[in-house]
Amino acid sequence: MSSTSAGGRMKVAVIGSGNIGTDLMIKVLRTSEVLRMGAVVGIDPDSDGLARAARLKVPTTHEGVDGLVRMDEFAEIGIVFDATSAGAHRYNDRVLRALGRTVVDLTPAALGPYVVPSVNLDEHLDAGNVNMVTCGGQATIPIVAAVAAVTPVHYGEIVASISSRSAGPGTRANIDEFTETTASAIEKVGGAARGKAIIVLNPAEPPLIMRDTVYCLTGDCDEAAVTASVEEMAARVQAYVPGYRLKQKVQFDRVAHDDPLRSLLPPTASGPATRVSVFLEVEGAAHYLPAYAGNLDIMTSAALRTAERMATHPIQEVAPR
Repeated sequence: MSSTSAGGRMKVAVIGSGNIGTDLMIKVLRTSEVLRMGAVVGIDPDSDGLARAARLKVPTTHEGVDGLVRMDEFAEIGIVFDATSAGAHRYNDRVLRALGRTVVDLTPAALGPYVVPSVNLDEHLDAGNVNMVTCGGQATIPIVAAVAAVTPVHYGEIVASISSRSAGPGTRANIDEFTETTASAIEKVGGAARGKAIIVLNPAEPPLIMRDTVYCLTGDCDEAAVTASVEEMAARVQAYVPGYRLKQKVQFDRVAHDDPLRSLLPPTASGPATRVSVFLEVEGAAHYLPAYAGNLDIMTSAALRTAERMATHPIQEVAPR
């Protein structure tokens, strides 16, 4: 397999010709100096995404991953983005990794390690499959990790509120996987002892941009140090998601001894407890998706950053499994 194409840029393919897949294609074409589009893959020959790709002179197939591997262009493709569904990803992964391709998974399947670029990307640059968690996870796990870098987080809870218009059939069909995958990643990547995730589909018109709330339950903590850590982490996410921002200063509330929140603390925690609250907003770059769809934009932006780092990593060949 050739991992790079003309000009030294790695060729990539996108499986999934819906909103996320199309936005990824546009981002690669317009913004990436590292990646080059090799193919867009769908299953509906009449989909808008495939038609748009064809107009942009990107090779296409409507025969899924099996059609992709039959394309002449496949020989030069090093990384494949999967923007389909958790169920479809399991088959796609088996096919692609058997042929030595690296897979960046934007579904909640979580077959590979969770990756949040601002937190743990460097740990997984050699992985054959990496999972981008969820939109809520990409927005909030960096904040949990920032708090955990200063003080132990006994419990982390996130609430992701997105416009109902920006929740397509894939998101709606994977709501359970969203909450389970995000909660797991709050623990495994964010560093919380326990995690919980809630998603809200807001039907308001005009559509509202993505809002996220992060609650971390800690012991006594250095408020200035936590604030500095959160602000530094927000700046790191902003480097690849320009519309990511804190809505207000980090909030700290003491948890009284008779507060029901104390039931979330470990049995041995009898001292002071603090609830750290962080409020976020994510506005999309509007490359293809509307600006209010920050939930989709943060996923494609995180996937793009991940693939670009993997493409420039010295070890680019992935052994077939």
